Amino acid sequence: MLVSVPASLGFVSLHIHAATEDSTSPRKIIKVEELSLYSTPVQEAKYVEDKQTQLEEGVSWVRQAVAPYTSWCQDAYIKAKPKFETAVEHSKGTYEFLKDAPPGFYPRLGLIGFAGIVGLFLARGSRVKKVIYPLGFMGLGASLYYPQQAVTIAKDTSAVMYDWGLQGVVTLESLFKDSGKKKKGRKEEKPEEASEPSLKSDIVSTKETPEKGSTSEGSS
Repeated sequence: MLVSVPASLGFVSLHIHAATEDSTSPRKIIKVEELSLYSTPVQEAKYVEDKQTQLEEGVSWVRQAVAPYTSWCQDAYIKAKPKFETAVEHSKGTYEFLKDAPPGFYPRLGLIGFAGIVGLFLARGSRVKKVIYPLGFMGLGASLYYPQQAVTIAKDTSAVMYDWGLQGVVTLESLFKDSGKKKKGRKEEKPEEASEPSLKSDIVSTKETPEKGSTSEGSS
């Protein structure tokens, strides 16, 4: 279909205006909660702990009861750890030495052990002999094969024994001095106790003399 357009519309002037920034800016969306008609509800939430079961209570009681023992075990382990490590190192060293022992070491070791057994057999009676005799025989056997080491060990042991002897003498002297002081103190206390009855007898005699004077005056 053909539409007839009047020719007069071609001479009509049209005005075009630019849109303002307000009209082009995006509109802010307001939530329902932000409106003044609605108020936000106050949340009163509280944390409530669950009650412990009997199993949990038993486990907590066991932990509290075992806590001091576990701490003691930890301290003992910390203290014993370096000693254990040194013992392991020494055992490794001895194992390596015995693995590659010098020639003639095992026969010497056997003779030293046999000497200790002989000393134990000869030590009859007191327990002190059972300790001293085997050690003495083993020391003699070892000194025959290792004289230099025996001399050094003898020097060290003699120095240690000398120190122990000096300490024993000092302790004995201090004990004798303390006992002498105590005896002197007891002797000084005894004369004081003897003087106290004499003073009491003097006081009694002074009391009796005025009473005798008063009785004589009454009789006269």
